[in-house]
Amino acid sequence: MSRIEIQGISHCYADTGGNLIAAVDNLSLDIESGHFMTIVGPSGCGKTTLLNIVAGFIRATTGAVRIDGRLVTRPGPDRGVVFQSFALFDWLTVRENIEFGPRMTGVRRGERAKRADMYLSMIGLSKFSDRYPYELSGGMKQRVAIARALANDPAILLMDEPFAALDAQTRELMQEELLKIWEATKKSILFITHSIEEAVFLSTDVAVMSRRPGRLKRLFAVALPYPRSNYNIRSAAEFTQLKMAIHQLVREEIVTNPDDEA
Repeated sequence: MSRIEIQGISHCYADTGGNLIAAVDNLSLDIESGHFMTIVGPSGCGKTTLLNIVAGFIRATTGAVRIDGRLVTRPGPDRGVVFQSFALFDWLTVRENIEFGPRMTGVRRGERAKRADMYLSMIGLSKFSDRYPYELSGGMKQRVAIARALANDPAILLMDEPFAALDAQTRELMQEELLKIWEATKKSILFITHSIEEAVFLSTDVAVMSRRPGRLKRLFAVALPYPRSNYNIRSAAEFTQLKMAIHQLVREEIVTNPDDEA
């Protein structure tokens, strides 16, 4: 488990005309060890930019990210990243995809196999270990992507809209699967989504960002008990109230300047 400190992050990029665009502006946010933090906000508000800065894929224009006090300057094995597009290697089997990261970092074959077996069991795909990604459904592919990220034993999972491409039923099932994995591993998770309902269902904390340039508008603690299921949480009055409160804040940002959503 690791604590993430996002300290006064701002980031600008140049558009095709050479004009500087501010994506994120002076955003600070602490994610406690073992917490499940989700970020929501209007399209284009800098959610993915922020995640990429935490991942070390891009450098912030100003500000800093620290993990357990250590400055983030590049990608590292302490952070596993799961993307919306699965990003699996089509020419490798499910097992080989999961073992890929440990193999690249010099983990011995026996230990790689042990880790793969553990995560295959955790994601319920032990019988599919020798299949290739093209033989799997979308939900199964995303399970493999999560297992591949976990196989390196990162302290932190960074997840950028990982369930956005799934149908509604599969998405709900994957949300429950992710919570089981999180409760079993107690990784710190930073999760990006456009779905407010998904954010409330999954998270210990939800951060709402303003329209571009993205700033922290409000932080909510989600005081709903774990373990959570679609049956015992989504019908709760507290769930509905929190979802509506967050929805109103995001809607305010869109209505104030709807052109930002284009």
